[in-house]
Amino acid sequence: MRPLDWAVLAGSLVAVVLYGLWRGRGSDTTQKYLLANRSMPWYAMALSIMATQASAITFISTTGQGYADGMRFVQLYLGLPVAMILICIFVVPRFHRAGVYTAYEYLEQRFDAKTRALASIVFLLLRGLSAGVALSAPAIVLTVIFGWPHQITSLVMSVLVVLYTVSGGIAAVTWTDFLQMLIMTVGLLAALITAIALLPAGVGFGEAL
Repeated sequence: MRPLDWAVLAGSLVAVVLYGLWRGRGSDTTQKYLLANRSMPWYAMALSIMATQASAITFISTTGQGYADGMRFVQLYLGLPVAMILICIFVVPRFHRAGVYTAYEYLEQRFDAKTRALASIVFLLLRGLSAGVALSAPAIVLTVIFGWPHQITSLVMSVLVVLYTVSGGIAAVTWTDFLQMLIMTVGLLAALITAIALLPAGVGFGEAL
């Protein structure tokens, strides 16, 4: 890569971590750590949710899946906005009125502690496996770029994410998601414009599709 490429890559990684640490400062109570003191603006929450849904797997794995097996899986993404709207209308208000910190606390109120424990364990197992895959996908790319062993790249990425997540709580996570979603959007637009500009002579955008 060129020096400019290295500067952009390193700068974005450092900026995300430092921004998360800065945004998460002062999260010294349970209310602030888990709920950001209920002070997060709607646009930050919206982009954070979008960034959570659009992980590295979206840009790395699904492109390969689309190339190898077609675009049938896209129907899943078409249903996500509808599901989120329904959740916002029917589920989120219940959590808000209950004054709980997590969905599992609500399950304990609604049912019992055993239900909360079971749901929590299942969630942690599934998300632990999912997080491993989500970290492994970009680690493969960075392993090629840096020339590091895959395990080292995964470890470095994990440490950076855990650093601002543990120190700053939900505020740090939300604002870093917000920043990363902006970076991804700018990158996607730049890639689209570049791809169109580099189309061979006589090949239009419609033909390329």
